[in-house]
Amino acid sequence: MRKTTESKTAKKSTAKAAETAVEAKEVAKSSVASAATKVVGETAKAAGKAVEAVAKKAEEIKKEVEKAPAKRATGKKAVSEKVYVQYLGKEIDKDELVKQVKEIWTAQLKQKAGDMKSLALYVKPEENKVYYVINEDVTGSIDL
Repeated sequence: MRKTTESKTAKKSTAKAAETAVEAKEVAKSSVASAATKVVGETAKAAGKAVEAVAKKAEEIKKEVEKAPAKRATGKKAVSEKVYVQYLGKEIDKDELVKQVKEIWTAQLKQKAGDMKSLALYVKPEENKVYYVINEDVTGSIDL
């Protein structure tokens, strides 16, 4: 009888040990899953911060490029250009003509400066006039 009692006790102990092992396995799975979730969350936060930093740096670079002087294909700075028309003792500066037409656009025509997309000037010294075409549809002239 003693063997039977020992056998039952051994079976109970074995069953209890197996149950404990299963519970331990479930706790371990839960701990691993929890740790993995935490690591993934922290990694996602770090990646988000890195993306924000890269985006900020890209915006800074974009602003610098926009401010930088134009360069030709050779990598040299663009040449500063000035155009003057000289006729019968008069000297007409292209930049001054553009400025006058832009003033007409904003002051007389009541348009926004940013709405001017294109400007063509036709200098006719023999008529003492400069004809302009703005945005390919608004025309007019100014005296030299």
